[in-house]
Parts: sequence; C-alpha cells; structure tokens
Amino acid sequence: MKKIILSAFMLIGLAFNAQSQDISKNALGLRLGDNDGFGGEVSYQRGLSKNNRLELDLGWRNSNDVDAFKLVGLYQWVWDIDKGFNWYAGVGGGIGSWSYDKGGVSDSGTIILAAGDIGIEYNFQEAPIQLSLDFRPELYLNNNDGNRFREDNFGPDIALGIRYRF
Repeated sequence: MKKIILSAFMLIGLAFNAQSQDISKNALGLRLGDNDGFGGEVSYQRGLSKNNRLELDLGWRNSNDVDAFKLVGLYQWVWDIDKGFNWYAGVGGGIGSWSYDKGGVSDSGTIILAAGDIGIEYNFQEAPIQLSLDFRPELYLNNNDGNRFREDNFGPDIALGIRYRF
C-alpha cells in the first residue's frame, strides 16, 4: 500500500513539473486493440488545457452470441518528449451493457469499471494526424459469478490509435 501511495505522489509531482505542451483542441478517430472482447473503439479527445485532455472511447461488439457496448472516459496528463512525440497517463471509468444468447441460454448485465491509461503518441507536423500506442488496464467493479461475458475482474488492453486532429 505504501508503494501505491508513493507512486501516486510521484505521478502528481510529475504533473505539476511537466513542460508546457500544446495539444490539439479536438481529435477524432479509432482506437484498435483487443479492448477486452469489444474490438475497435471510436475515440474522441478534447483538449482542456496545454497539458490536460479528456478522452472518450465507445466500443461495441455484435456477434452471434454476444452483443455489448462500453463507454470509457479518461482524464489525461500529457508530457512533451520531443517535437511531436508526447507521452501521457490518465485515470477514469466507464459503463456498459452486454447480453449473451446461445443454445437457449440467455444472460445479460451491466459493466461498471475503473481504468488507468499510459501511452505514447506522435502528432505529425505535415498533416493533422495523430498515432498512439497505449496500455489501459480496466478493473471491473460489478462482476458476478456465472457471468458469461467476463470471467474475472481485470482486463488489460493494448491498442493502436489513429486520430484526425482539428
């Protein structure tokens, strides 16, 4: 527990000592990864200040057996590495819904989750395009035994993002 508290204080200290960084006011695109069974997500970023932004990601799944959606919101801190390269970290949460129907067995439920985010991005200078690679661990807060959609309470996700900046 002491390590977690120390790590949190270090992250906050880095946030206050970060270099000034101009980030895009808006960016819209796709976040492509495993997304814990959801596949790709539509991703929107909204710049709040020179170092902070809000990211909203909507993922969905429509298959023969499972239909689901998930909306995740993250507050992110952005730090400049070098001309166009940034790294970022964030925290947030999400909500969603799922339904399962196969062979006469039906089940459904909601998803409530807490999420973290850490990644690296490159903003092209010649074109308004952003590429990113990030890791987003998700902790599911309302997982039930017998849930056909989630078998555990933790879902790691690595994804590649491509967004149009405006």
